[in-house]
Amino acid sequence: MTRLSITDRDGVQTTVEAQAGQSAMEAMRAAGVEQLLAICGGVCACATCHVYVAPECLEFLLPLGSDENELLSALSHRRENSRLACQIRLEPAIPALTVQLAPED
Repeated sequence: MTRLSITDRDGVQTTVEAQAGQSAMEAMRAAGVEQLLAICGGVCACATCHVYVAPECLEFLLPLGSDENELLSALSHRRENSRLACQIRLEPAIPALTVQLAPED
């Protein structure tokens, strides 16, 4: 289990326990985070699951893939800690993950 802490665009914080192997996007949808659109359903095609990962959590994540990087490059709100939640696999090596939903582009 990974403890996933989410801050939505209104500043509302939610913490959930996510199953290993789930994506952060799947865990957020299961938790009812309505502001996470995830229009493509998690196939890395739309960037509507853009999140900012807390800097202390970045070291636990796999590097950006080329598709994810390309989608993020087109966003006006991209930061160094930007990721697509659909591309973050919650593995046992990630004890906790803190994210904030990025503004909609």
